[in-house]
Amino acid sequence: MIAGVPWWVVAVILLIFFSGYMSFRAMVAEKRLEQQYAEREGKVFIDRMQKEKEEREKRREQSS
Repeated sequence: MIAGVPWWVVAVILLIFFSGYMSFRAMVAEKRLEQQYAEREGKVFIDRMQKEKEEREKRREQSS
Protein backbone atom coordinates (compact mmCIF):
# COMPACT_ATOMS: atom_id res chain seq x y z
CA MET A 1 0.00 0.00 0.00
CA ILE A 2 1.21 3.45 -0.90
CA ALA A 3 0.13 5.99 1.70
CA GLY A 4 -2.78 3.78 2.73
CA VAL A 5 -4.06 3.18 -0.83
CA PRO A 6 -4.40 -0.42 -1.99
CA TRP A 7 -2.11 -1.50 -4.83
CA TRP A 8 -5.01 -2.20 -7.20
CA VAL A 9 -6.23 1.39 -6.91
CA VAL A 10 -2.77 2.62 -7.88
CA ALA A 11 -2.75 0.11 -10.77
CA VAL A 12 -6.15 1.35 -12.01
CA ILE A 13 -4.99 4.97 -11.87
CA LEU A 14 -1.81 4.11 -13.76
CA LEU A 15 -3.81 2.24 -16.39
CA ILE A 16 -6.13 5.24 -16.80
CA PHE A 17 -3.14 7.48 -17.47
CA PHE A 18 -1.64 4.91 -19.84
CA SER A 19 -4.93 4.67 -21.70
CA GLY A 20 -5.06 8.45 -22.07
CA TYR A 21 -1.50 8.49 -23.38
CA MET A 22 -2.26 5.77 -25.94
CA SER A 23 -5.42 7.60 -27.03
CA PHE A 24 -3.40 10.76 -27.53
CA ARG A 25 -0.82 8.88 -29.61
CA ALA A 26 -3.58 7.35 -31.73
CA MET A 27 -5.18 10.77 -32.24
CA VAL A 28 -1.87 12.29 -33.40
CA ALA A 29 -1.21 9.36 -35.75
CA GLU A 30 -4.73 9.62 -37.20
CA LYS A 31 -4.31 13.36 -37.75
CA ARG A 32 -1.02 12.74 -39.52
CA LEU A 33 -2.63 10.13 -41.79
CA GLU A 34 -5.52 12.47 -42.60
CA GLN A 35 -3.04 15.24 -43.47
CA GLN A 36 -1.10 12.94 -45.79
CA TYR A 37 -4.32 11.80 -47.46
CA ALA A 38 -5.47 15.40 -47.95
CA GLU A 39 -2.11 16.36 -49.44
CA ARG A 40 -2.21 13.38 -51.80
CA GLU A 41 -5.75 14.15 -52.92
CA GLY A 42 -4.90 17.82 -53.34
CA LYS A 43 -1.96 16.93 -55.56
CA VAL A 44 -4.18 14.68 -57.69
CA PHE A 45 -6.69 17.54 -58.04
CA ILE A 46 -4.03 20.08 -58.97
CA ASP A 47 -2.44 17.68 -61.47
CA ARG A 48 -5.84 17.09 -63.08
CA MET A 49 -6.52 20.83 -63.30
CA GLN A 50 -3.13 21.44 -64.93
CA LYS A 51 -3.73 18.63 -67.43
CA GLU A 52 -7.14 20.07 -68.33
CA LYS A 53 -5.62 23.53 -68.74
CA GLU A 54 -2.94 22.17 -71.05
CA GLU A 55 -5.59 20.35 -73.10
CA ARG A 56 -7.67 23.54 -73.41
CA GLU A 57 -4.58 25.46 -74.56
CA LYS A 58 -3.81 22.77 -77.15
CA ARG A 59 -7.37 22.90 -78.46
CA ARG A 60 -7.17 26.69 -78.70
CA GLU A 61 -3.88 26.49 -80.62
CA GLN A 62 -5.31 23.90 -82.99
CA SER A 63 -8.45 25.93 -83.66
CA SER A 64 -6.45 29.12 -84.30
